[in-house]
Amino acid sequence: MPIALVTGAAGFTGRYVVSALARRGYRVIGIGLGAPSGNDWIACDLTNEAETKDKLRAVEPDVVVHLAALAFVGEGNPEDFYRVNVVGTTNLLDALAANHIPARILVASSANVYGNISGHELSEDICPAPVNHYAASKLAMEHMVRTWFDRLPIVVTRPFNYTGPGQDERFVVPKIVNHYKRRASSIRLGDTSVERDFSDVADVVEAYMRLLESDVRSEIVNICSGKTVSVATIIEEMNNIAGYEMEVEVKQDLLRKNDITRLVGNNQKLQRLIGFVPSLPIKEILRRMYFE
Repeated sequence: MPIALVTGAAGFTGRYVVSALARRGYRVIGIGLGAPSGNDWIACDLTNEAETKDKLRAVEPDVVVHLAALAFVGEGNPEDFYRVNVVGTTNLLDALAANHIPARILVASSANVYGNISGHELSEDICPAPVNHYAASKLAMEHMVRTWFDRLPIVVTRPFNYTGPGQDERFVVPKIVNHYKRRASSIRLGDTSVERDFSDVADVVEAYMRLLESDVRSEIVNICSGKTVSVATIIEEMNNIAGYEMEVEVKQDLLRKNDITRLVGNNQKLQRLIGFVPSLPIKEILRRMYFE
């Protein structure tokens, strides 16, 4: 049975990745802090270089999916973004190179690295311009990962916004959907005019699986639908799905400084490399989240 090593296996995306790999016949081993039940697990602090090298001597993975990161833009201490996202990734790659080189390593970055470039369908050749610490740390991580391209079979993904059942309510779509599930009369939100390229988490994970199974390496690839939807439109769709109108209170304290106005990706490279792009419409994503 081939072995898949997954960092961030207990997170929102990680749970979907673990299930997808298991369906493909992998024995999945998670690595990180804590010890979730039901999975093989290596307890390890990836920000500790010596510990990471030591713990990875016990496993020889065929593929690696690196998801572990501070992923919420509103997290507190800026230093944590760089310590986890940059140092942790560097330690992982260093340990893999020293102990065992897998057939494929997928490293998840973020489309937030592009920053607030409006009016463009963002392709991988556009120069990134991050506007917050989360995005800046992901871009720094990408630069460090590139230095390993000649030594390790790595593909870096830049997923745009995605959602689905099980996502934390700190993120806007599950926050909205769960308010409707509770039949709330009102919701407090920030700027509802912002537009995002939303995909279904299952589509994103399917793209990850196909990249792992391909010969793609030393590439950075967008994972996106190529279409945008505003938060206001999501509210309208949920009004129809739930059968009532919820009042929206726009609060100044929820408005993010330097928030990205419109973020939409170009998925032509993804289509060319694996013949698949996320395509589930936002209406169906919302219905699945509301009724599941």
